Amino acid sequence: MKHSLLRRTLLAAASSVLLMGALLPAAQAQNKVLLRISTPAVPDDWHAKMWTVFKDNLDKSAPGEFDVQINLNASLFKQGTEPAAMARGNLELSSISAFDIAKLVPEFSVFTAGYIIRDPDHQQKVFNGPIGAEMFKSVAEKMDVTPLSTVYLGTRQVNLREARNVKTPADLKGVKLRMPGSREWLFLGEALGATPTPLAFGEVYLGLKTGTIDGQDNPLPSVRAAKFYEVTKQIVLTSHLVDGIFIAISNKALNAMNPAQKQKVRAAAAAAAAYNNENRLKEEAQLVDFFKQQGLQVTTPDVDAFRKSVQAVYQNSDYAKVWPKGLVERINATK
Repeated sequence: MKHSLLRRTLLAAASSVLLMGALLPAAQAQNKVLLRISTPAVPDDWHAKMWTVFKDNLDKSAPGEFDVQINLNASLFKQGTEPAAMARGNLELSSISAFDIAKLVPEFSVFTAGYIIRDPDHQQKVFNGPIGAEMFKSVAEKMDVTPLSTVYLGTRQVNLREARNVKTPADLKGVKLRMPGSREWLFLGEALGATPTPLAFGEVYLGLKTGTIDGQDNPLPSVRAAKFYEVTKQIVLTSHLVDGIFIAISNKALNAMNPAQKQKVRAAAAAAAAYNNENRLKEEAQLVDFFKQQGLQVTTPDVDAFRKSVQAVYQNSDYAKVWPKGLVERINATK
């Protein structure tokens, strides 16, 4: 009788141990901080690959603490809908553009204007300094998302069908320059001194080939990818828009973390941005030689003349009315 009772007790104890062993991984998985990432980026793009760097960084700094799920190709949320999804708490992380932010934080539109950011180094210094801290605070308050790091997307240059001597905006007078169709983009084309011509991206190659347009503007990697070098003769390194996106996290997700986890997530975002920025800059630097090999003239105008002229056009426009007083001067003074 005693032996039978002891045997049943031992069997029950063994079953409990086995059950706890089976449940432990599930409990641990439930305790992990879920970080769902949504991006429209395609797998071979640097700002898709950077999310793997983000995940690997967290796996090393906080093993077993986070469940990072990367969704590329806009497979989880459509491009442009991510900020609203993060604000609702349906998404933890994404990369958002200055244009996305400016819809809800009007003063952020300063970063959609030409010649506000000089180059990629200036971009990082502005957003990693006091100006970035102030602007990101407004974003967090008004959008319920917090930008963590700034990702370099590329610098837009002017690409012309026929070569011409371009030193100042006056030299682009009469040039039919293809721009995306929105009001903001067309205004930028006008500020550059050209005649902005709206045209869908898919029609640009034929437009350049037939002369419907005289030129287009894009970062150099896009010029190569779309093969615009086949139907143009010159690239003018105007560097008129240093484009970027921001790795951002929902306030709900960030506020649920302990201080150590927050720090690790910020460090992972910084590592991801640094990876993207380094590789994208390296690619852009190599492309100047590539275009020269394709027979294009690559010229540099008087960029200071362009900057002064374009900034003056913006400062006298309705766009500047929502910019904080003195902000452009502070950005220009950032070295």
